[in-house]
Amino acid sequence: MAVMSGGEALVGSLVREGVEVVFGLPGVQLMGALDAFYQHQDEVRWITVRNEQSATYMAYGYARTTGRLGVAMVVPGPGALNAAAGLGTAYAASTPVLLLSGQVGTGDLGRHRGALHEVGEQMDVFRPITKACSRVLRVRDIPATLHSSVCVARSGRPRPVEMEVPWDVLDAEAEVEPLKPGPISQPGLDVAGVRAAARRISAARHPIIWAGGGVVTADGSAELTALAHRLNAPVVTTQQGKGAIAEDDPLSVGVFYTNFGPARHILPQADVVLAVGSRLLLPQGTPWALRDDQGLIQIDVDPEEVGRNQPVQLGVVGDARRALAALLDEVGDGGKSAWHLQELEKVRARVRREVEAVAPTQLAIIDALRQELAPDAVVVQGVTNVAYWANVAFPVLRPRSYVTSSYFASLGYSFPAALGAKVGNPQRQVVALCGDGGFMYGVPELATAVQENINVVALVFVDNALGAYRHDQQRRFGSRFLGTRLHNPSFARLAEEFGARGIVTGPEVGSALREALACKRPVVIEVPLPTLTPPFQATPPDV
Repeated sequence: MAVMSGGEALVGSLVREGVEVVFGLPGVQLMGALDAFYQHQDEVRWITVRNEQSATYMAYGYARTTGRLGVAMVVPGPGALNAAAGLGTAYAASTPVLLLSGQVGTGDLGRHRGALHEVGEQMDVFRPITKACSRVLRVRDIPATLHSSVCVARSGRPRPVEMEVPWDVLDAEAEVEPLKPGPISQPGLDVAGVRAAARRISAARHPIIWAGGGVVTADGSAELTALAHRLNAPVVTTQQGKGAIAEDDPLSVGVFYTNFGPARHILPQADVVLAVGSRLLLPQGTPWALRDDQGLIQIDVDPEEVGRNQPVQLGVVGDARRALAALLDEVGDGGKSAWHLQELEKVRARVRREVEAVAPTQLAIIDALRQELAPDAVVVQGVTNVAYWANVAFPVLRPRSYVTSSYFASLGYSFPAALGAKVGNPQRQVVALCGDGGFMYGVPELATAVQENINVVALVFVDNALGAYRHDQQRRFGSRFLGTRLHNPSFARLAEEFGARGIVTGPEVGSALREALACKRPVVIEVPLPTLTPPFQATPPDV
């Protein structure tokens, strides 16, 4: 054992766990840890953010696109509360993020004396949006607690965790036994369930695979694609599942999002639906809702998800990649379905016509994005009109290349999440799709991007409004507008003031994007647009 401070024990443990970067904001309760980061600069990178919310958003973007643990560090109280939105996003999207929070001194814990940054029972804030919370009160316990936190975050269904250390524990010294990281345990596989699923799906005439974000999280894209081709089964994905199968694959029919997408055209024909890694929160009472006679098979690593939102004929608990690989072994030669590639192509073409009829401007922008971006480029889908339509219309060609905020729909997350994605994938193009309302959340991180040389491209669509809500006021509330108009700066000029590149362009974004991708610094592309119709306020036309 060696004598070390709590800060040294914490940072040394992060290094041993393979953590390469921490996104954080210094503060009085963290200085013992910051000094330890100084000693380990060659092993772990510290990136200072300008808002604690950005710290967890960056950790989320990093983790979502790399599959590795994302780590953020903040002070307690206001810092930790700011960071909660990013943890909630990671929880919704089943992504492993570790929040390291400082804490008031051990002598002040639970006494409600008004110590600096104190929040009584702070962990209660995080319990609904994490898998686990912990507090360390002794230096010697830091390595084991950190290792346990990492294991919890990454095992089974990955999700965020929170660990807090009082400032005096970070400063104190003690004998510490460093721990070597061990393998992450994974749940067993229901082999009998897999065999039963294989029998049912092999006998189906019109099987459909419904792939959710769990396939991407489990790195099961190769197995999913192989199974689809073995069965000759079309694949529908959720927005989080984009990239689970390349969307230029002939068996990929695309994403179902609100009322748009292929599911409404092919789900009624399915006799068996194999859902993998999806919550299956589907509309009820529509012509394309799942029916009891369609033989729903649901595979999920989280047993609580199986049957939660849809009644299942067969539920299988297991990691998506392992379950898909086992299915491949069990189905044999497959290829018995009655689907024809020509009818699947007709479905894809029909979906495109539906989008083009309702959202021609958005589709033209999305087409330009796909044309200019590399196949493995990362697109972070913000909470804005063009990004909503990208869920349906932007073809994703590689796994871990499309980032959403899942059901949390986190306004303002996209730009900082894109910065985290770029830190984790420095050789890949990274583009954030932002609205003017959402981008204003993260404007200070332009300074972070320039300071840290994080060359992300932010497309900022400017309609000087909270567009979806303003459109809703027009559509349902007689154009009684209140609270949805925005006053904005010139985002391109603002970017230049920070030292980034600023470009203004019309909806023909191709040349501007090409210029931006060639830059060696962060770029903001400002795209003025009128307020447009979002997909969840539109009805697909009969085309």
